[in-house]
Formats: sequence, structure tokens, C-alpha cells
Amino acid sequence: MLLKELLQLRRDRYVRIRLLVPPLVQLFMFGYAATFEVHRVPTALLDRDASQASRDLLASLTASGRFEVTAIAANEAELIRLVDRGRASIGVQIHPGFAAALRSGRTATVQVLLDSTNSNTALIALRYIGTIGRTLAGDVARDRLGRLAPAELRAIPAIVLAERPWYNPVFDSRWFFVPGVIGSLMFVLTVNMTAFAVVRERETGTLEQIMVSPIRPAEFILGKTLPSFALGLALAALITLVGTLWFQIPFRGSVLVLGLGTTLFLSSTLGLGLLISTICRTQQQAFASSFFVLTPAFILSGFTFPIASMPLPLQWLTRLDPLRYYLEVLRSTFLKGVGLEVLWPQMLAMAALGGLLTAASIVRFRKSLE
Repeated sequence: MLLKELLQLRRDRYVRIRLLVPPLVQLFMFGYAATFEVHRVPTALLDRDASQASRDLLASLTASGRFEVTAIAANEAELIRLVDRGRASIGVQIHPGFAAALRSGRTATVQVLLDSTNSNTALIALRYIGTIGRTLAGDVARDRLGRLAPAELRAIPAIVLAERPWYNPVFDSRWFFVPGVIGSLMFVLTVNMTAFAVVRERETGTLEQIMVSPIRPAEFILGKTLPSFALGLALAALITLVGTLWFQIPFRGSVLVLGLGTTLFLSSTLGLGLLISTICRTQQQAFASSFFVLTPAFILSGFTFPIASMPLPLQWLTRLDPLRYYLEVLRSTFLKGVGLEVLWPQMLAMAALGGLLTAASIVRFRKSLE
């Protein structure tokens, strides 16, 4: 069975291309496109104060690199129209009396119109604007106090945050996403690769020929699994090298720990794919079933959505997702450099899931033959 599967993979050039090219393409796409950072948000401006203070605020917005001015509105109606028609995601209006309020020590207001259809971008952009506004207000307050009461300025207490960002000192979201992309691609590829294994034999009519040979169900399952397991390890090594060398993601952990985690993860994903393959009768059913399983597993893995923010029943359901544990292993070995003394619960969970899924696929395959 092992030799048969290897010969079949060698003869099928399309499968070799499909296993190599799409993962690399998706890795580059996710690596460059997936980010929490917001840059060049289309912004429309309306300055009704026309003062030096208002110009300083607008200059700070444009100089930050977070906002791209796409239009200068002549009045409030035009500003609203620009946001409504999608020419700007954010509209910033500075009311008359802005500079006078700052000079007199009163609160100066700035109106921000947000297109909140993309709530994540809107919230992040709003925080950027708030930070820029508070910085400008602090500079004006210190300048005013320095002119009126320089002695009091020196006596004002201040709190300075001594920031120590661990594991990702440059706050690069790519360091978070690329290890997650490695795990997600491995999950999709290995499940799909094995989900069609038994179904293809059944559709082509070779399953009956194999069953009349002196082969046991466990041997058949192992013969189907080992080639996919070897390919999965090779793909994991290739994708990891590309992510490390091309995207400059630091690898601080042990290769052996990562290899053990990958081995246990592949055992669970291959078992899941074989279980789908033994349940389905056609390749169309296998494709639909794998899609039905992969999408919830991807959402529940913590790749993009924090598990802690999910409802409690879904948090318990994530414990059945092998991708959740593998992502923790990937990010911990890449960024934190921890070992088995920290990651043993994740390793144990993947080993248990792999054993249960493989055993279920063997039992299900025996029943399907009966």
C-alpha cells in the first residue's frame, strides 16, 4: 500500500504542483495582506477654524502615515456626502473657535465621522486620531503653562511608562500571522489530501481489488496515511523555511520541539481526513464534508479571533480543535523559545486527538466494508 501510494503520487504531476504551488502562494498572500495595522485610511478634511492650531492637527494626521487625505470638503454637507459615497472612510471636521478654546484652556472639540461598516478599521483609526489629538493638546497645555507659570510647570508630576514588549519588540503583526498561516495551511492541505484517499479508491473501483488481498484495515489505513504524513512533514519544513527566511520571522525555540509538535498535529489532521474519507462515498461528498469541518476549525483555532472573547460553550468546543494547540506550539517555539516543560499540555492534547481520530477511522473503515 505504501509503495502504491508513492507511485501514484509520482505519476500524478498535477497533484505535485497542487501540493507545492498553492501553499507558497497563500503564504505570501497572507504574509503581506493579513495585518492588524491600519495605513493610508481614506480621509476627508473640513477645517472651519483655519488657524495655526487646526493646521497643526491636520498636519499631524497626514504625517503619521495612517491617513491619506483624499478630499478637502467645502462644507459639512459635502463632508457627509464624501463618507456616504465611499470616497472617504473618515471625515474630520474642526469647528470654528478650535484655536481660541485651546489658548483659553477650554476643551476644544473635533468631530470625526466614521464609516463603521468595517468596525475594526474604524476603531483602530479612531484610536490613532485620539492619540494625535491628546498629544497636540498636551503640547499646547505645557506651552501655555510654561508662559504663564513656569515654576508650576516644573512641579507638575508625570507618569512615564517603561515599556518592555516581550517576544515582539517591534509590534509587527506579521510575526503573529505568519506562524498562524503555517499551521492553517498545513491543516487544510493534510485534511484535504487524506479526505479523498479512500473515496478515490472506491470511485475508481480499486477498493474491492485491494480488499480481496490479504490486507487488514489497519494496514490499509497506515498505507494511506504514511505517504501523506511524509509529504506533510516536507511541506511543513518548506513553509517554515520560507516564513523564517523571507518574512524574517525569528525562530527562538528548538527544532526538535517544533518537529514533535508537527508530528502530533499531522497525526490528528490525517486521522480527521481519513475519518471523513471513510464516511463519504463520492469525492464531492468528501469535499463538502472537509469544507464543513475546516471552516469552523479555522474560526475556533484562535488564528484571528481570540478564544477568550468567545462564549464559554465555544471555548470548550475549541478543545476539540487540533489547530488550536498547534498554533500555540508554533507561536511559542517561534517567538518565545519555550520547550516541552511549557508545551506538554498542547502535545498531549494533539496526541490524544490523533489517536482517537485514527482509531475511529479504522473502526469506521471496517464497518463500511461490512
